[in-house]
Amino acid sequence: MTIDSAPSLFDAPIAAPSTAVDGDDRTPLLPVRHPNQDLFICDVLDAIPKDDMASMEHPVFSLSTKPDNRMRRYEHNGNVIEIIPSGKGLATIHDKDILIYCISQLVAKMNQGQQPSRTVRLQAYDMLVATNRQTSGEGYRLMADALTRLRGTTVRTNIQTGGVEETRIFGLIEEARITRKTFDGRMLDLEITLSDWVYRSVISKNVLTLHRDYFRLRKPFERRMYELARKHCGVKDEWKIGLELLQKKCGSNSPLRVFRALVKKVCEHDADHGHFPDYAVTMDDDVILFRNRSGLKSKPDPLANAGDDAPYIDPETMHDAKTAAPGYDVYALYDEWVSWWHDMGKPELKSPRAAFLGFCKKRHERKPLR
Repeated sequence: MTIDSAPSLFDAPIAAPSTAVDGDDRTPLLPVRHPNQDLFICDVLDAIPKDDMASMEHPVFSLSTKPDNRMRRYEHNGNVIEIIPSGKGLATIHDKDILIYCISQLVAKMNQGQQPSRTVRLQAYDMLVATNRQTSGEGYRLMADALTRLRGTTVRTNIQTGGVEETRIFGLIEEARITRKTFDGRMLDLEITLSDWVYRSVISKNVLTLHRDYFRLRKPFERRMYELARKHCGVKDEWKIGLELLQKKCGSNSPLRVFRALVKKVCEHDADHGHFPDYAVTMDDDVILFRNRSGLKSKPDPLANAGDDAPYIDPETMHDAKTAAPGYDVYALYDEWVSWWHDMGKPELKSPRAAFLGFCKKRHERKPLR
């Protein structure tokens, strides 16, 4: 395995929202910048944050604090990725917020029975709010820079997406077009055309839900660790990974002792603050353990007490429900929803998933717990 990366890989990102005026820098999470907004509950009911599994598995995005202009090569289990920067540098993990937003919108449309296009039409302000970014002029400038890096970064890979393996050379997005601006030049409406590689992942539903606090993580390194935990631990009770393999999957070229210190610091912060989304993270003798905070696997099967005729809700939708109704016990909500369904005479549900998420969202709107 060979991988090149810029120095100072794991500090605050160049494209991250500024934290200078956001309050206490001692806490590992950014503040909620838009507390009155439901993140990702935009035009589409259940546009819950989703990420594609291919880029969650492999270190496509730079974690550097400075413009990263080095070509990187990553090899693992027969998969080869080369990431080639443009003159603006490699796309960063914070630039990826834009892709996550677009993917989430496409998945939401698919869940409504629509066939989404590769071109996503959106309002710039909605995207900034949904990803917990600033809505000042600086926020729009950073977003424009992010779009430039996403368009300029070139990926050459043989990774499978949608069950097809081929060597391809492409950008992370094919095109971004500003269709409307304000009088002072700020973008209002955007059209973003995703690469066929990303689009194929979405259509094949090779995506996973992200916790909304992903967008509050200050450190790019922690975002990358969370992606890996979400991909490999999922709804299981726990997942272990050795330090050297974690370093490889994060795309770090730092000395192992430096990387070890960085992971140790994350574990210490999580022990103090419990800030890491979905999973508690600890390290013992160069083995990193991620434990599912909600113990989804150890919970009783929600269908076990609901009756054989109860609408089926898969584990990934139960994870989505945690985003739709943060702070609630989603299994208790499921039991309540099934009781309501029985009381209504067991009506036929076109989409049990959408109906259950809508129930959770309305409960959160009536009585938010956070």
